[in-house]
Amino acid sequence: MRRSWFITAVLVLLLTSCTGGTRESDDGTVTLRFQSLAWQEESVEVNKELVKEWNATHPDVKVEYVQGSWDSVHDQLLTSFEGGEAPDIIHDASDDLADFAYGGYLADLTDLLPERLKADIPQHSWETATFGDGIYGVPFLQEPRVLIANATWLKESGVRIPTPDRPWSWPEFRRITDALSGDGKYGVAWPLKEPVSATLNLSLSAGGQLFHRDADGKVTIRFEAGDQVVPRTIHDQANTDRSASPTTLGSGGSDTLPGFFGGRYAMVPLGFSYRQQIVQQAPKGFDWQVLPAPAGPGGLAQGVSPQTLSIAEDSPHQQEAARFIDFLLRPQNMVRLALGDWMLPTGTQALKDPALHTAEHDWATGTALAGHLRPAPAQSVRGYPEWKDKVATPAFQEYYSGAIGLGELRERLEEDGDLVLARYQR
Repeated sequence: MRRSWFITAVLVLLLTSCTGGTRESDDGTVTLRFQSLAWQEESVEVNKELVKEWNATHPDVKVEYVQGSWDSVHDQLLTSFEGGEAPDIIHDASDDLADFAYGGYLADLTDLLPERLKADIPQHSWETATFGDGIYGVPFLQEPRVLIANATWLKESGVRIPTPDRPWSWPEFRRITDALSGDGKYGVAWPLKEPVSATLNLSLSAGGQLFHRDADGKVTIRFEAGDQVVPRTIHDQANTDRSASPTTLGSGGSDTLPGFFGGRYAMVPLGFSYRQQIVQQAPKGFDWQVLPAPAGPGGLAQGVSPQTLSIAEDSPHQQEAARFIDFLLRPQNMVRLALGDWMLPTGTQALKDPALHTAEHDWATGTALAGHLRPAPAQSVRGYPEWKDKVATPAFQEYYSGAIGLGELRERLEEDGDLVLARYQR
């Protein structure tokens, strides 16, 4: 009897590990686990509301909301995949998907998603979650980098105010930040605690590519003229012109806001969603505005890594999970998610919503940039996380601080970087 109980228990454990996040009750009701990385209060509330609305209208397929964290999502997902306990529906970012997709942990969504959703999201957005011949995530929220400016300071200085139709060039941006500096004040504060994605994504406007794939699919790194425009601008602002605050180079975006509100910096390059923090924290009467990032030969092109929704390969209820994703990303729901996160939706129908074209909080300025957003340069590069952490981050940090020159930066990015990527391309 004891032996029979033991065998039954083992079988139950094996079945549990195989089904990962899914649970199925005796009456056939399926419960899917949806791990969300929403963190802002408004965003969490919207996500939970949508889960509640789904559950109220789908008695046979219930969704359980699970709170995840951006700070630990990669390692947490890797552990859950390897342990057979991954959530069914996975919220992540497209630049974190490559290794999971190639490793067989994520379901190919090509035949799971309805045509409505496929057609609504532009092809260049789908490219951010396409690896090989498969689609492994639905890109649904995206965030351009913009300049948040002290509107009073800029108006009093008399400088030309850029618009999406007439942005500053990178040389013009450098001249203006130099003109705005002096008496202990700076034209710009670059928060570059994590410098790699900011540098690479903005470099698309100058024609930067950095990662080059040959006919056999092998990726090598070439730090060419277009790749150097943005790093040289930041380096020269901080070390030559002294128009960029040297103390913020190792800071996160939120760390720069007190100095910005205090009149120490005229502008701060930040993600579009930082407007929420500014609305909440700015002192009464502080006048600010959103400006487009500088442009180059590539115009306002900018790399993004959209937030994505994926399905675990081990989930036994992939079709039900895909139905929930389709519900979550209906145009009106995508608008709600975008407003909750203060970001832009990828869907063309959602982008037309009047709520995203208002002058209030400069929504219209950000929405005007949506058509210029492209996949981040490192989007499909295997080994990118290791290259970023071990090679690129310390190299850019030392270059921006003035510790090394452009030649050594190039050498480390290319030579050390190719050694890292080679291990993933054998």
